[in-house]
Amino acid sequence: MTLDDFDTLMAQRFSCRGFRPDPVPRDVIEGIVGAARRVPSWCNAQPWQVILTSGEETDRFRAALIEEARTGTHDPDLAFPTGYSGAYRDRRRTCGWQLYEAVGVEKGDRDGSARQMMENFALFGAPHCAIVTSPAELGAYGALDCGGFVTAFTLAAQAAGVASIPQAAVASHAPFLHRWFDIPEDRLVLCAISFGYADPDHPANGFRTERAGVGDIVDWRG
Repeated sequence: MTLDDFDTLMAQRFSCRGFRPDPVPRDVIEGIVGAARRVPSWCNAQPWQVILTSGEETDRFRAALIEEARTGTHDPDLAFPTGYSGAYRDRRRTCGWQLYEAVGVEKGDRDGSARQMMENFALFGAPHCAIVTSPAELGAYGALDCGGFVTAFTLAAQAAGVASIPQAAVASHAPFLHRWFDIPEDRLVLCAISFGYADPDHPANGFRTERAGVGDIVDWRG
Protein backbone atom coordinates (compact mmCIF):
# COMPACT_ATOMS: atom_id res chain seq x y z
CA MET A 1 0.00 0.00 0.00
CA THR A 2 1.25 3.49 -0.87
CA LEU A 3 0.64 6.70 1.04
CA ASP A 4 -1.81 7.68 -1.70
CA ASP A 5 -3.71 4.41 -1.16
CA PHE A 6 -3.93 5.10 2.56
CA ASP A 7 -5.02 8.70 1.99
CA THR A 8 -7.77 7.46 -0.31
CA LEU A 9 -9.00 5.04 2.37
CA MET A 10 -8.99 7.85 4.93
CA ALA A 11 -10.97 10.08 2.58
CA GLN A 12 -13.54 7.37 1.93
CA ARG A 13 -14.25 6.78 5.62
CA PHE A 14 -17.11 8.78 7.10
CA SER A 15 -19.34 8.67 10.15
CA CYS A 16 -22.34 6.71 8.91
CA ARG A 17 -25.72 7.76 10.33
CA GLY A 18 -27.97 5.48 8.32
CA PHE A 19 -27.44 1.72 7.98
CA ARG A 20 -29.06 -1.13 6.12
CA PRO A 21 -30.31 -3.95 8.38
CA ASP A 22 -28.18 -6.60 6.66
CA PRO A 23 -25.74 -8.22 9.12
CA VAL A 24 -22.00 -8.25 8.50
CA PRO A 25 -20.68 -11.85 8.25
CA ARG A 26 -18.84 -13.09 11.33
CA ASP A 27 -15.59 -13.71 9.45
CA VAL A 28 -15.57 -10.13 8.14
CA ILE A 29 -16.03 -8.77 11.68
CA GLU A 30 -13.24 -11.00 12.96
CA GLY A 31 -11.03 -9.69 10.16
CA ILE A 32 -11.77 -6.08 11.14
CA VAL A 33 -10.95 -6.70 14.80
CA GLY A 34 -7.92 -8.74 13.81
CA ALA A 35 -6.53 -5.84 11.80
CA ALA A 36 -7.38 -3.18 14.42
CA ARG A 37 -5.59 -5.08 17.20
CA ARG A 38 -2.23 -4.33 15.58
CA VAL A 39 -2.21 -0.67 16.63
CA PRO A 40 0.53 0.42 19.07
CA SER A 41 -0.14 0.83 22.79
CA TRP A 42 1.76 2.03 25.83
CA CYS A 43 4.14 -0.78 26.95
CA ASN A 44 2.19 -3.05 24.59
CA ALA A 45 -0.59 -3.21 27.20
CA GLN A 46 -3.30 -3.53 24.49
CA PRO A 47 -5.96 -2.31 26.95
CA TRP A 48 -8.94 -2.48 24.61
CA GLN A 49 -11.71 -4.96 25.19
CA VAL A 50 -14.81 -5.06 23.00
CA ILE A 51 -18.35 -6.29 23.64
CA LEU A 52 -19.92 -6.84 20.23
CA THR A 53 -23.62 -7.30 19.52
CA SER A 54 -25.36 -8.85 16.53
CA GLY A 55 -28.89 -9.78 15.53
CA GLU A 56 -31.49 -9.90 18.28
CA GLU A 57 -28.92 -8.84 20.88
CA THR A 58 -28.41 -5.56 19.04
CA ASP A 59 -32.17 -5.01 18.84
CA ARG A 60 -32.66 -5.75 22.54
CA PHE A 61 -29.83 -3.41 23.46
CA ARG A 62 -31.12 -0.69 21.12
CA ALA A 63 -34.61 -0.75 22.65
CA ALA A 64 -33.25 -0.66 26.20
CA LEU A 65 -30.78 2.12 25.36
CA ILE A 66 -33.51 4.30 23.85
CA GLU A 67 -35.57 3.91 27.01
CA GLU A 68 -32.54 4.68 29.17
CA ALA A 69 -31.78 7.80 27.12
CA ARG A 70 -35.34 9.02 27.64
CA THR A 71 -35.37 8.49 31.39
CA GLY A 72 -31.75 8.15 32.56
CA THR A 73 -29.10 10.69 33.40
CA HIS A 74 -25.85 11.67 31.70
CA ASP A 75 -23.13 9.88 33.71
CA PRO A 76 -20.03 8.87 31.68
CA ASP A 77 -17.10 6.95 33.15
CA LEU A 78 -14.68 9.34 31.42
CA ALA A 79 -15.48 13.03 31.83
CA PHE A 80 -16.81 14.71 28.70
CA PRO A 81 -15.22 17.95 27.42
CA THR A 82 -15.83 20.97 29.64
CA GLY A 83 -16.38 23.12 26.56
CA TYR A 84 -15.57 23.87 22.94
CA SER A 85 -13.99 27.19 21.98
CA GLY A 86 -12.45 28.82 18.93
CA ALA A 87 -11.88 26.53 15.96
CA TYR A 88 -13.16 23.50 17.92
CA ARG A 89 -16.49 25.22 18.51
CA ASP A 90 -16.71 26.29 14.87
CA ARG A 91 -16.00 22.79 13.54
CA ARG A 92 -18.54 21.25 15.92
CA ARG A 93 -21.24 23.71 14.88
CA THR A 94 -20.50 23.30 11.19
CA CYS A 95 -20.80 19.52 11.44
CA GLY A 96 -24.05 19.81 13.38
CA TRP A 97 -25.64 22.16 10.86
CA GLN A 98 -24.49 20.02 7.96
CA LEU A 99 -26.27 17.08 9.54
CA TYR A 100 -29.43 19.04 10.29
CA GLU A 101 -29.57 20.44 6.77
CA ALA A 102 -29.13 16.95 5.31
CA VAL A 103 -32.03 15.52 7.32
CA GLY A 104 -34.30 18.57 6.96
CA VAL A 105 -34.06 20.02 10.46
CA GLU A 106 -34.28 23.82 10.30
CA LYS A 107 -32.74 26.26 12.75
CA GLY A 108 -34.97 26.64 15.78
CA ASP A 109 -36.67 23.26 15.29
CA ARG A 110 -35.97 21.86 18.74
CA ASP A 111 -38.26 18.86 18.26
CA GLY A 112 -36.48 17.96 15.04
CA SER A 113 -33.02 18.28 16.59
CA ALA A 114 -34.15 16.20 19.58
CA ARG A 115 -35.43 13.45 17.27
CA GLN A 116 -32.13 13.43 15.40
CA MET A 117 -30.20 13.32 18.69
CA MET A 118 -32.17 10.23 19.72
CA GLU A 119 -30.92 8.47 16.59
CA ASN A 120 -27.63 8.10 18.50
CA PHE A 121 -29.36 5.76 20.91
CA ALA A 122 -31.12 3.90 18.11
CA LEU A 123 -27.57 3.24 16.89
CA PHE A 124 -28.63 4.83 13.59
CA GLY A 125 -30.26 1.51 12.70
CA ALA A 126 -26.95 -0.38 12.66
CA PRO A 127 -27.11 -4.19 12.93
CA HIS A 128 -23.99 -4.30 15.13
CA CYS A 129 -22.61 -2.34 18.04
CA ALA A 130 -19.19 -2.59 19.70
CA ILE A 131 -18.73 -1.28 23.24
CA VAL A 132 -15.08 -0.36 23.86
CA THR A 133 -13.69 -0.47 27.41
CA SER A 134 -10.31 0.08 29.07
CA PRO A 135 -8.89 -0.74 32.53
CA ALA A 136 -9.57 2.14 34.92
CA GLU A 137 -6.07 1.83 36.39
CA LEU A 138 -4.52 2.81 33.05
CA GLY A 139 -6.38 6.12 33.12
CA ALA A 140 -5.94 8.59 30.28
CA TYR A 141 -3.21 6.56 28.60
CA GLY A 142 -5.39 3.48 28.39
CA ALA A 143 -8.09 5.66 26.84
CA LEU A 144 -5.52 7.13 24.42
CA ASP A 145 -4.48 3.64 23.32
CA CYS A 146 -8.11 2.67 22.82
CA GLY A 147 -8.57 5.75 20.64
CA GLY A 148 -5.96 4.27 18.33
CA PHE A 149 -7.90 1.00 18.31
CA VAL A 150 -11.15 2.79 17.46
CA THR A 151 -9.48 4.58 14.56
CA ALA A 152 -7.98 1.35 13.27
CA PHE A 153 -11.34 -0.43 13.62
CA THR A 154 -13.13 2.19 11.52
CA LEU A 155 -10.44 2.15 8.84
CA ALA A 156 -10.32 -1.65 8.70
CA ALA A 157 -14.11 -1.65 8.43
CA GLN A 158 -13.96 0.83 5.56
CA ALA A 159 -11.39 -1.33 3.80
CA ALA A 160 -13.84 -4.24 4.12
CA GLY A 161 -16.73 -2.19 2.72
CA VAL A 162 -18.33 -1.78 6.15
CA ALA A 163 -19.48 1.62 7.41
CA SER A 164 -19.15 2.73 11.02
CA ILE A 165 -19.57 5.57 13.48
CA PRO A 166 -17.81 5.93 16.85
CA GLN A 167 -20.29 7.21 19.45
CA ALA A 168 -19.46 8.97 22.70
CA ALA A 169 -23.19 9.60 23.27
CA VAL A 170 -23.77 5.93 24.08
CA ALA A 171 -21.00 6.01 26.71
CA SER A 172 -22.75 8.91 28.44
CA HIS A 173 -25.01 6.27 30.01
CA ALA A 174 -22.15 4.27 31.51
CA PRO A 175 -23.97 2.91 34.61
CA PHE A 176 -26.63 1.39 32.34
CA LEU A 177 -23.96 -0.15 30.10
CA HIS A 178 -22.19 -1.63 33.12
CA ARG A 179 -25.45 -3.26 34.21
CA TRP A 180 -26.64 -4.37 30.78
CA PHE A 181 -23.38 -6.00 29.71
CA ASP A 182 -22.10 -6.90 33.18
CA ILE A 183 -19.00 -4.77 32.68
CA PRO A 184 -16.78 -4.79 35.81
CA GLU A 185 -16.45 -1.50 37.66
CA ASP A 186 -12.67 -1.59 37.19
CA ARG A 187 -13.13 -0.97 33.46
CA LEU A 188 -14.03 2.37 31.87
CA VAL A 189 -16.70 2.47 29.17
CA LEU A 190 -15.14 4.74 26.53
CA CYS A 191 -17.42 4.68 23.51
CA ALA A 192 -19.51 2.59 21.19
CA ILE A 193 -18.92 1.87 17.51
CA SER A 194 -22.10 1.21 15.55
CA PHE A 195 -21.38 -0.51 12.25
CA GLY A 196 -22.87 -2.31 9.28
CA TYR A 197 -23.50 -1.62 5.62
CA ALA A 198 -24.30 2.00 4.78
CA ASP A 199 -27.66 2.97 3.35
CA PRO A 200 -26.55 5.18 0.44
CA ASP A 201 -30.01 6.69 0.14
CA HIS A 202 -30.26 7.86 3.75
CA PRO A 203 -30.12 11.68 3.82
CA ALA A 204 -27.84 11.70 6.88
CA ASN A 205 -25.15 10.06 4.75
CA GLY A 206 -25.28 12.81 2.15
CA PHE A 207 -22.67 15.19 3.56
CA ARG A 208 -18.97 15.08 4.44
CA THR A 209 -17.09 17.16 6.98
CA GLU A 210 -14.01 19.17 6.08
CA ARG A 211 -10.57 18.69 7.63
CA ALA A 212 -8.07 21.28 8.81
CA GLY A 213 -5.03 21.70 6.56
CA VAL A 214 -1.54 20.52 7.44
CA GLY A 215 -0.56 24.12 8.11
CA ASP A 216 -3.35 24.39 10.72
CA ILE A 217 -2.06 21.32 12.53
CA VAL A 218 1.73 21.44 12.48
CA ASP A 219 4.00 23.97 14.18
CA TRP A 220 7.17 23.40 12.14
CA ARG A 221 10.50 23.76 13.97
CA GLY A 222 13.64 23.62 11.89
